[in-house]
Amino acid sequence: MIFTVLMRLLQIYCWILILSCIFINLCMFGILDSRNQLVWKVGVFLNRMTEPLLEPVRRILPSLGGVDFSPMVVLLGIQYALQPLLVSLFRTLMYH
Repeated sequence: MIFTVLMRLLQIYCWILILSCIFINLCMFGILDSRNQLVWKVGVFLNRMTEPLLEPVRRILPSLGGVDFSPMVVLLGIQYALQPLLVSLFRTLMYH
């Protein structure tokens, strides 16, 4: 039960990261108007959800010509480090 909830929360967070990247690009290219109150509120929500995890990663990564790779690093970290760690922890707890 707890394992399922944790894995589902990680999946939801991955989708929030992806949506945040898409949202930022849509605003940068002028497709979405950030002066619109609804768009602004969605942007603030996505920013508050993603920045606490992305900011430390940005400080570690070198600057690569204005391209932000921190969402990709966080997504890869979740997919290839955190989820397998949770799976192995769950298996250890279940079988021992």
